[in-house]
Amino acid sequence: MIPLKDDNPSQLTPVVTIGLIVTCTLVFLWQFMQGPRAGQAIIYALGLIPSVLFGHRSLPPEVATVPAALTVFTSMFLHGGWLHLIGNMLYLWIFGDNVEDAMGHGRFLAFYLLCGVAAAFTQALPDPQSTLPMVGASGAISGVLGAYLLLYPRARVLVLVPIFIIITTMRLPASLVLGLWFVLQALSTLAASEGGGVAFRAHVGGFIAGMLLLMFFKRPGFRPLLRE
Repeated sequence: MIPLKDDNPSQLTPVVTIGLIVTCTLVFLWQFMQGPRAGQAIIYALGLIPSVLFGHRSLPPEVATVPAALTVFTSMFLHGGWLHLIGNMLYLWIFGDNVEDAMGHGRFLAFYLLCGVAAAFTQALPDPQSTLPMVGASGAISGVLGAYLLLYPRARVLVLVPIFIIITTMRLPASLVLGLWFVLQALSTLAASEGGGVAFRAHVGGFIAGMLLLMFFKRPGFRPLLRE
């Protein structure tokens, strides 16, 4: 299922959600314009490499442009390709505005970054010797999805559903859409081989972090304007 939109009005203009989308897009365009070789160097310089983060290895001086600890944050704004970027930004656009609405702008930004940190360590800690760079906003966005599930379980989400050669759309409860998404990520974590291209552990870790952190970041007395 591919989400297209939700029927869930928000009370605040989602300036942080929009700002994150614009920032990630501009950073990716900057990566893209550097060319393949320089773009790959950027991923190694600013992506999170577990073995470098935990001090088992070090990057060449000409590549190590920021401290290893800072890559926990810089990696959230890099992406490995157009589909990676578009998929992440689609999810952030659909679900981010309502979570920002529930928290307010400053709290939402802090929440988003903390979920990204939790996701990064969930992926990195089980394999601290890994030399594969981790990039992408999906860990932080997974936290947004976890919070959305608790805040708006009955919100309706329009999804694109391919059934063999037929593609149709359905309006489904957010609890079903996001619950199935989480189950898929958890199962993929168990099935994924080391060195795979998708950080499924980060998705699971970010989602759970979002659910746990929601109680600390939701605005007191917030009441959603939800069409059911």
